[in-house]
Amino acid sequence: MHNKNVTDQLYLSIWLERNARPSRRRHFETLLRLFPFSQREQGQNTIVIQAVDSTEPPLLERPMNGPLDVDEVLEVLRDFSGDDVAQRVETWWDLWQFTDAWVLVPARVTLACLGPEFDNGAAYKPGEQEDLRIEFGVDLHYLPQPEIPGSTRMVESNIKSLLRLVHELDSALPVQKRLLETESGENFAARLQQMLTGSQVQ
Repeated sequence: MHNKNVTDQLYLSIWLERNARPSRRRHFETLLRLFPFSQREQGQNTIVIQAVDSTEPPLLERPMNGPLDVDEVLEVLRDFSGDDVAQRVETWWDLWQFTDAWVLVPARVTLACLGPEFDNGAAYKPGEQEDLRIEFGVDLHYLPQPEIPGSTRMVESNIKSLLRLVHELDSALPVQKRLLETESGENFAARLQQMLTGSQVQ
């Protein structure tokens, strides 16, 4: 079993087909309408608008109460466009998490639409980086922890939620390329499929 002391951040990066890139905000709306936002009691949601690069102070940081209303979010986003602009929605979706027992509770997630001239600080140059991005937080939500009773079954449920979302986005968006990877560059999609297959064999 692969085990780490240090957690990694997990991302889904989506590159749209070339002819779809100019309408990336319309495809971001599709992502927002497909995303399974938590309907449970949750912390603050925030819309963040940045320009030029990720080190610049935000043009806007607007808190919103949840559960999130997509039409309300789109109304705010409509006022901010431009090829050097990034739109981020910091929100929640439900995952099984262990405290004293396993409970289905909101987990932090960020949905982003990146303009082609915005520099998000990644290894890619502006113009080559992804158009849409989901930041899922720490990868531990999707890794079995043998020391915790029931971990394999509950984590498998989280993995299935993640892969279901990825496949739904594949079907709904003109995807040229996508990567589900950790901050350290690990191809996480292949690992998840391997874990699921392994758990079904056992």
